[in-house]
Amino acid sequence: MAEAKRTIELARSTVACGCHACAFFHTRDEEYQILLPFVKDGLETGDKTFQFVDKAHRAERLARLRESGIDIADAEQNGQFDMLSWEDGYLRDGRFDQQAMLALLEDLFSAAKKQGFGLTRLWANMEWALSELPGVHDIVEYESRLNYILPNYDQVTVCTYDLTRFSAAVTMDILRTHPQVIIGGILRENPYYVPPDELLNEVRGRGASAH
Repeated sequence: MAEAKRTIELARSTVACGCHACAFFHTRDEEYQILLPFVKDGLETGDKTFQFVDKAHRAERLARLRESGIDIADAEQNGQFDMLSWEDGYLRDGRFDQQAMLALLEDLFSAAKKQGFGLTRLWANMEWALSELPGVHDIVEYESRLNYILPNYDQVTVCTYDLTRFSAAVTMDILRTHPQVIIGGILRENPYYVPPDELLNEVRGRGASAH
């Protein structure tokens, strides 16, 4: 697959297709500083971009994208850009169903490929997991299971986490589910990454011991 040899610039480094990175930030300004160039580069290169964002921040996100020089109307018109709310994906039907979300992402990646896009870039804000809705506590399992499917697609996925809102324990678990990590604005290979078979067994063991 020729596209798989392509490298993508992200957070002062480069990644290959199949990337699954987490990005830890303290402010939205830090997040935008890293990810706006990632989106802009993708649109200029002809890639597809999906973003999952809190609908309360949709207007701000669109404004920041435009300020960075991105023509949102043009990108939407040619099918390059889609911004989805958490309710369109993670929290569909008022709950988090990890299997349904994994299937949705596979559908999105496959559809983008059929539309002729060589690469899909996904920017996903993950604070939906702080809600009280059913299923949200499965986030660690979900992030780990992503590592079964993401290497099969021409995509780069960045899951963003606000360090001021997530506990240290959850943050450490999330860190262990991502092969790459962005900390301090720089992307690195993650020495704390645990493959999904191993981590899912650990998570299931925790659940069994809690009963």
